[in-house]
Amino acid sequence: MSTDLVRKKSPGRLARAVRLAASLLDPRAWFHLVRIMNYYNYTHVAQMRLLTIAGTYNISPDAVFQNAERIIIGQRVRIGSRCHLWAGPSKGRIVIGDDVLFGPEVMLTAATYRHDLGHPVTDQPMAEADIVIGNDVWLATRAVVLPGTRLGDGCIVAAGSVVRGDFPPKSIIAGSPARIVSQRIVRGPAAEAAPEGN
Repeated sequence: MSTDLVRKKSPGRLARAVRLAASLLDPRAWFHLVRIMNYYNYTHVAQMRLLTIAGTYNISPDAVFQNAERIIIGQRVRIGSRCHLWAGPSKGRIVIGDDVLFGPEVMLTAATYRHDLGHPVTDQPMAEADIVIGNDVWLATRAVVLPGTRLGDGCIVAAGSVVRGDFPPKSIIAGSPARIVSQRIVRGPAAEAAPEGN
């Protein structure tokens, strides 16, 4: 099988100016902008008013929330870009402890569709269960946390992991499905300051 090599052509200044003018005059672009603003309002702005937050926090402006009245966030939590926190539609809660760090694009969902009742998936009821995240937990980029998960204090979830179940404190969790691959060793300031070899 042969592959043809082609050099990509970049549009010139005039072509770019014409493209810009056409987009400014196209009503579809403005309708799309309104749809984006509406989405941002109902997934972030309005939901932020419903969150229960214990104190200081750092939440990315493009984080997405669903059913935020069932989301509880502790002190000094940092939620990265394009994270999705979806509580259940009726009872599934998300409870996040203090000093929790979310990398970009982390997904937490406290509800999932059933698939075994003989109907199209979207016509089936959702199964809900709380997600509870302890203190000092780090969820790395694109980790997915499923309903019913409990992460103990000090856990680390590796990038791209798909997590379900109970994990004891200081577990290092990785994989899909995720499992414990190591234990986190926490050293105090005195141990960090001590010279090596002592």
